[in-house]
Amino acid sequence: MKKTVLITGGNKGIGLEATKVFVALGYKVIVVARDFSDFKDHESVQQVVFDLTQVNKIPAFIDSLPPIDILINNAGVMYSIPYQSYSCEKIDSMMQLNLYAPIKLIEEVAKKMPFGGRIVNNASIAGQIGHPDIWYGMTKAALINATKSFSKIFEGKIIINAVTPSPVETDMLDVIPKERQEAFLKSVITKRFAYPQEIAKTMVWLATESPEYINGSVIDINNGSFPR
Repeated sequence: MKKTVLITGGNKGIGLEATKVFVALGYKVIVVARDFSDFKDHESVQQVVFDLTQVNKIPAFIDSLPPIDILINNAGVMYSIPYQSYSCEKIDSMMQLNLYAPIKLIEEVAKKMPFGGRIVNNASIAGQIGHPDIWYGMTKAALINATKSFSKIFEGKIIINAVTPSPVETDMLDVIPKERQEAFLKSVITKRFAYPQEIAKTMVWLATESPEYINGSVIDINNGSFPR
């Protein structure tokens, strides 16, 4: 019987690459997104249109699905504007999508997740450093902490980890000012941004093949821009 993977934002960027890998590995994939206009249909992929910022509706949404073997919390947003310019609406939407939604998904999916299920959160280097987009950085720092906290709560029954990529060649890169992009490229070993496939493959590895002793861990993917 095919295992089931739930991927948020699995219709584009890193999430789409993860979707492709899981399909190739023979998994049943449920992709959650707000828009599938540019998404190609596949018999192994169930498309679900859902707005994850409606956090109060997540319990009913998860209850409508079969038990999830793997949860990939990938969906997120970054506005890349000065923190003084954030409206209350933008702060709220970012907190809902980047933090409250993935935590609620973890809570609800875990209720029916089989023993040995796996969860992978897509955090960011922004949660580890002082970041110009302070609200984005705060949501990712909190998601990193939630990953560590849930690993203790689950006591090994569910394995949960996170990845913290530096900027990736996706649509999200377009919102980063050019001067920040250029400064970043000077800090990395190979003088390029990460490819979405590189992040996706790491997330899939954590969700399928990594040793169970890698639990509550954060895998840095930043090409030497934040060595530690």
